[in-house]
Amino acid sequence: MSVVSPVIPLAHGSAGLRIADDLRRAILEGQYAPGARIRQEDLAERYAASRLPVREALRMLESEGLVTLVANTGAWVTSLSLADCDEMYQIRERIEPLLLRYNVPLLSEAQIDHLDALASQMESGDDIEHFLALDREFHLGAYDAASTTLLGGTVHQLWNRTQHYRRAFMQVFRPSDGSVHHEHHLLVAAIRRRDVDEAERVLAAHIRRTRFELARHPEIFID
Repeated sequence: MSVVSPVIPLAHGSAGLRIADDLRRAILEGQYAPGARIRQEDLAERYAASRLPVREALRMLESEGLVTLVANTGAWVTSLSLADCDEMYQIRERIEPLLLRYNVPLLSEAQIDHLDALASQMESGDDIEHFLALDREFHLGAYDAASTTLLGGTVHQLWNRTQHYRRAFMQVFRPSDGSVHHEHHLLVAAIRRRDVDEAERVLAAHIRRTRFELARHPEIFID
C-alpha cells in the first residue's frame, strides 16, 4: 500500500528513532500491508534524511518482527502463512501466561483499575481500529510491571508480527456472544485477586480461542 506523506525533516541523531517510530505506527495501524515493499529512497525523501538513519530504522523494526530485510535486495513488511501464525499463537499461548505470572504480584491497584477501564471501553465500542488499539494496550499493559531479560521482548515481537492478521480476523469474525469481553473481565478479576493460576488459565484459553478461529479463516493469509 502506498503511503503519501509530507516531507518531515529530522534533526541529526534522532532521525533513526523518529523514522522507526513513525513507520512502526504506520505498519501497526495497517497503512502497510504484509509483504509490502518499503523503499529506502522513499523514506529518505519523506524524512529529508540520509540512507544511514533509514537503514538504522529498518534494522530496529526487523528486530521487533515488523520488517523483513533481505541482504542486497530490500525491505518488506513481514508477512505470515497460516502455519506461521498458528505456530506463533501456540508460542504465545504458552509464554504469555508465564509473563503474566511475573506481573500479577507487581501490578498496582491503579494499573489494575486501568485494565478494568480498558476492558469496559472495548465492550462499549464497535470500531475495529479502536478495539485493536485498546486490546493491545490492555494485554501489553498487563505485562508492564515486571522486568524480564527475554520474555517481554519476545512477547512484544510476537504481537507485532501477528498484528495485521488480528485486524483481518476482526474484520471477518465479530463475536456476538461477548466471549472476548467476558474473558477480558475474567482476566482482570483474577489479576485483582492476585490469583496467578486462574489468570494464566484465562489468558491461555483466550489466546487459544483466537488461534482456533484464525485457523477457520485461511483466506486471511492469501495475498
